[in-house]
Amino acid sequence: MDEALIYDWNRHDPQHRPPVVMLNDETLRDGLQSPSVRAPSIEQKLEILHLLDDLGIDTADIGLPGAGAHVVRDVERLAAEIASSRLRIRANYAARTMTADIQPIADIVQRTGVPIECCCFIGSSPIRRYAEDWTVEHLLRCTEEAVGFAVRQGLSVMYVTEDTTRSDPDTLRRLFGAAIDAGATRICIADTVGHATPDGARAIVRFARRIIHERAAAGVEIDWHGHRDRDMGTINSLVALEAGATRLHGTVLGLGERVGNTPIDLLLVNLVLVGWVSRDLTHLNDLVQAVSAATGEPIPDNYPVFGRDAFRTATGVHAAAVVKAFRKREPDVADAVYSGVPARLVGRTQIIEIGPLSGRSNVIYWLERRGIEADDELVDRIFRLAKRSRMVLTEQEIRHEIELVRAQSTTRLDA
Repeated sequence: MDEALIYDWNRHDPQHRPPVVMLNDETLRDGLQSPSVRAPSIEQKLEILHLLDDLGIDTADIGLPGAGAHVVRDVERLAAEIASSRLRIRANYAARTMTADIQPIADIVQRTGVPIECCCFIGSSPIRRYAEDWTVEHLLRCTEEAVGFAVRQGLSVMYVTEDTTRSDPDTLRRLFGAAIDAGATRICIADTVGHATPDGARAIVRFARRIIHERAAAGVEIDWHGHRDRDMGTINSLVALEAGATRLHGTVLGLGERVGNTPIDLLLVNLVLVGWVSRDLTHLNDLVQAVSAATGEPIPDNYPVFGRDAFRTATGVHAAAVVKAFRKREPDVADAVYSGVPARLVGRTQIIEIGPLSGRSNVIYWLERRGIEADDELVDRIFRLAKRSRMVLTEQEIRHEIELVRAQSTTRLDA
């Protein structure tokens, strides 16, 4: 589309473009901790894994084997699928920072031959330490023992400090240092309760970078794991990436504890729109629909990009602008004149409905798109029906009105 038609205040300085952008999906682990979801079957998990791979998601947390034999069974099957189907996506497993959780991961690697990243997590904030009666020295011992054990088992380790965004600098410095010294190759900043603002996300990522620099640990990377309790999951993730994180976590539809995690589907759309990744998203809606069906979590009508109403309007002024753009035979213009996200980016289309706030152009366009002649009598009749309605007309209601008009026309001709 002609760039002169949209002045973009969102232009980014190319120097600020992140050099590395990776995505880690947590749908099959953290997402399933939502108290409202239904646990997917293994067949549904396999379908989701393939869809994630098709979209180029780099890694996926596919379970916490330490939770029991039923989890081990599923995560081992998923790991085997990665190998047998030669998927590009790489697996990681969550583990508490204790050897009892890490041993099952090492065992699965031995049985499947699939490289697996171990994601060791431990609470770090003062409030968590107070609630658990933990000392910093206890956390350091757990960190050194668990990370060291995992490395000796041949696992790569991401070290996760839970509630990082409410943790004090001195404790984080000691914990991150201990994990790096024990062999962790990634440290994960977890905004576990969605506390962070963009300023906070930027500050703590830069702090973590300083620690890595001070320890001359050039190969250690930073992850950002966000939640959306304050509805800042997506923006915090983008800011964290700009500040120096190289991998972002999220779940499809933002599933997760309380109000959920950063929605990876919306994160991916935004990364493409700002030009930080290049990806074909035409099948992203398939992933969203599959996760919704597998977990029983409905997609809200007004959910951005993938909700029923995302590209749907019945307002006269809005619809008129879209219709005029369609008539210019410029689909890019029609897709952007009243939409901040092009529907075609994710394999969807703009939809014009007819309701009490509609104009006659809504009716004419609706009919013409279905190959129905928009004569004045029919347009007037549907338009009057819409004005009497309290909501958007259904297709059945409109077609019933069409049949009535046709029947009356036939009766007049017969007479």
